[in-house]
Amino acid sequence: MSTLLMAVPGAAPALSQTCDALQAGPSGRVVAISDGDTVDLDTGLTVRLVGIQAPKLPLGRDGFEAWPLGDEAKAAIEDLVMGRDVTLYYGGENRDRHGRALAHVVVERNGTEIWVQAEMLRLGLARVYSFPDNRSCLDVLYAAEAQGRADRLGIWRDPYYAIRDGGDHQALLEREGGYELVEGRVLNAERVGSRVYLNFGRVWREDFTAVIESAGLRVFEQAGIDPLGFDNAVIRVRGWIESADGPRIDITHPEQIEVLARP
Repeated sequence: MSTLLMAVPGAAPALSQTCDALQAGPSGRVVAISDGDTVDLDTGLTVRLVGIQAPKLPLGRDGFEAWPLGDEAKAAIEDLVMGRDVTLYYGGENRDRHGRALAHVVVERNGTEIWVQAEMLRLGLARVYSFPDNRSCLDVLYAAEAQGRADRLGIWRDPYYAIRDGGDHQALLEREGGYELVEGRVLNAERVGSRVYLNFGRVWREDFTAVIESAGLRVFEQAGIDPLGFDNAVIRVRGWIESADGPRIDITHPEQIEVLARP
């Protein structure tokens, strides 16, 4: 996605009307729900809703603190699909290392097809979360997320999920280990060896940087996008905050970047 998609008012779009890049998979009835983006079917298949990340719950992990609104996200998806038949659609890698299906999920309610990922985003109870091997339909999901954010629903009222300032490296370091949305102006886009650095400050050993490694650069090249073209653009990036010569996010595919303004 090369530009920020504006949200459209109303309910989340139906998958069949907005994305034809997916292949239909199996169907099954939802019999259990772990959290806001993971469900179990009566076929024995566990489904991770690809393309989104809902607030995380501990799920038995020692010392893990629930993210705000985790219970609300779980309740919302329970209301949408619990006990109902759903159909899976695949748009990339269809299994993760745990054997879970990586799928888009569609449920029919009162004669209306509901794309569960888009609805969770529209409700403000998830954020777009993508991988280089699963990038289908992300433009529509970004639009649904933007709608939830514009309406200040769910997570968008909670400071825990606030969009971070790319110019405030100290505040970003305090979010190390977290999945964050960070925006600001790229003061310098530079290729050094096999990497591209998108620098949000002048002091590269301290300031926030988005880093594209060689594998990511191949994905950008395949998409026909030159990351050096982000120089002086205002962008929003999303990913996990790490600390290495200041805070950084590793960029593995173009859809992690939304362009808000070009010079």
